[in-house]
Amino acid sequence: MVETGSVLLLTIFASLQYVGTLIAPVFGMIGDRMGHRDLLAAMRFAYTALAATIMTLALTGHLAPLNVMIIVAIMGLIRPSDLGVRGALLADIMPAEQLVGAISLSRTTQDSARIAGALTGAGLLTVLGIGFVYVAIACLYLTAAVLMLCLARPAKSFGAVGHSKGTPGSALLRDLKEGIVHAWSGPGMRAALCVAFLANLTAFPLTNGLLPYVAREIFHTDQTGLGYLSASFAVGSLIGSITLSLVRGLPIARLLIGATLAWYAMLLVFVEIRTMPVAMACLVLAGMAQSMSMISAAVILIRTASAHLRGRVMGVRMMVIYGLPLGLLAAGSLIDLIGFSATGTLYAGAGLISMVAIALRWRADLWPVHAPANAR
Repeated sequence: MVETGSVLLLTIFASLQYVGTLIAPVFGMIGDRMGHRDLLAAMRFAYTALAATIMTLALTGHLAPLNVMIIVAIMGLIRPSDLGVRGALLADIMPAEQLVGAISLSRTTQDSARIAGALTGAGLLTVLGIGFVYVAIACLYLTAAVLMLCLARPAKSFGAVGHSKGTPGSALLRDLKEGIVHAWSGPGMRAALCVAFLANLTAFPLTNGLLPYVAREIFHTDQTGLGYLSASFAVGSLIGSITLSLVRGLPIARLLIGATLAWYAMLLVFVEIRTMPVAMACLVLAGMAQSMSMISAAVILIRTASAHLRGRVMGVRMMVIYGLPLGLLAAGSLIDLIGFSATGTLYAGAGLISMVAIALRWRADLWPVHAPANAR
C-alpha cells in the first residue's frame, strides 16, 4: 500500500495468496497417500525457502513490489492447503469425541501466533527493516518443519489410500473425483461448504486483505495501527477458540448458524465505525464469531468424512477459499466506485441474507438437536 498507493494492487496482492485453493484437493490426496505429517513438513520447508528469498532480496536492496508478488503467488499455490491438511492430521490423531476440543486448541495456537505477529511484527519492521525481520521468519519456518518431523507418523493415515489401477493420470483423476463427490454427498457437508464459501467471499475480505486499506485510509494510521487492528481480530478469534475448547456438548450445526449470523452483524457495525478503539472492540467480537463459525464447519466436515478421504474432503474445504480472492478483487473495484462503507455494507448485508437462506435450505439437517451434524 505504501509503495504503490493503489487499493486495486493491494487486493491483487492479497488475492495471490489464495491462488492454490483450486488445487487444494490435490494436496489433500497427496496427504492421504504419503501421510499428512510428511506433507506438512515438506510444505514448511517450502515456506522456509520462500521466506529466505524475500530476506535475501531485502538485504541486498533488490526487493520490489513485482518480486514480492511473484514470491507470494508461489506461496499462494501451497499455503491455502495448510489448514485442511492440519485438520486431517488432527482427525488421524484424536478420538472423535475429543475432535471439537482438539481443533479449537489447534486454532488457539494459530490465533495467539497471529496476535504476537501482528503486535511485534509491525514494531520490528519499523526498527530493523524487512530484511532482518525475515531472517527471524525464515528461522521460525525452519523450526516448524523440524518440529513437524518430530511428530510420530500416525499409522492409520500413512498409506491409507491404496493405489488405483490404471495409468497415473487416470488414477489421479479417479481419486480426486472420489474425494469431491464424497465431500458433496451429505447435506450437512454441503451446508458447511456453502457457509465456508460465503464467508470467504463476503466476510473475510473486510477483515483480511482490506485491513491495510482501512488502517491507512479510514483510520489514518500506520503499520502499528494496522497491527492493533489485526491483533484485535485475532484476540477475538483466540477467545472463541478457547471457549469452544472448554465447553463440551454444543450442537455444532446450530452454533455454525448463530455464529455466522453474529459475524455478519458485527461487520455491518464495523464498516460504519470511524474511531479506532471502538473498531478494535468490534473486531474482537467479529473474531470470536468467526472462530466459532469456521471451527464448527471444519468439525462437521471432519466428523462426516470417511477416514481415508479426510485429506481430500478438507482439500475441497480449502478450495472454497477461492471465494476470498474473488471477493477481494470485486471489493477493490467497488471501493473505487462507491467507497468503503457502501462496499462493506453490501458485502455484510448480502452475506447475512445468504446465511439465512442456507439455514432455511438445510434446516432439517442443521437445526434439529438430534441431527447428525449436531452430534455431541
